[in-house]
Amino acid sequence: MHALDNLIWRALTTRQQEFAEGTGLARRFQREVTSLSAFSEPSDDGYKSLADLIGARGTAAVFLDRPYKDRNGWEVIGGAPLLEMVCENGHEHSSSSRNGEPPEILDLGAGDSPEMVQLAALTKPGPFGTRTHELGTYLGIRMDGKLVAMAGERLKVPGYTEVSAVCTHPEHAGKGHARLLMQEVMRRIRLRGEVPFLHVREDNGRAIALYENLGFRTRAFVHYVVLRSIAEE
Repeated sequence: MHALDNLIWRALTTRQQEFAEGTGLARRFQREVTSLSAFSEPSDDGYKSLADLIGARGTAAVFLDRPYKDRNGWEVIGGAPLLEMVCENGHEHSSSSRNGEPPEILDLGAGDSPEMVQLAALTKPGPFGTRTHELGTYLGIRMDGKLVAMAGERLKVPGYTEVSAVCTHPEHAGKGHARLLMQEVMRRIRLRGEVPFLHVREDNGRAIALYENLGFRTRAFVHYVVLRSIAEE
């Protein structure tokens, strides 16, 4: 198996087990952190363990290797096909801005959480909760005191850290903020001797072009599915 196979499960049972809830064949992140959940394998027993963990009408966001097939006791309420991209080359790109002097990059934390959640809700980079910032480094750019762009770290497994929540307020798009923030997040990941990776919607051509320019290459296709546990008929 590759280190990124069954990624969420591996994160919850290795580097990020402090955020894990659940026993047996299923785990989930604490709800304030993120809605991501996993099972040791997508078997009947795995789905049953996940249903027991989240409870009736509970929701779970999972990564699957193959498209989800309907099964009793579950309904799909969201999701999208994703590319999983890895940056193995370790090449450093120089930071730049399309408007001359680059803006200041700020470390974000608990005090910034409300604005981070608001920006994520507006731009929809993926699940983002009030404690998502606890998963790793989060960086941002402010303009006139307002948070207009951010990027950070989410899933972590031995040797790899995910670049996540890359988003820019629509009024400030096209200024190179995402690139600038990603470069710094990636630099810090590499300083720890780790490899950056990320996930992106398969239909997000603009973002994919940016990531390829930064050295990311597609490793796998992932099916992101948000499920709700329902009573079996």
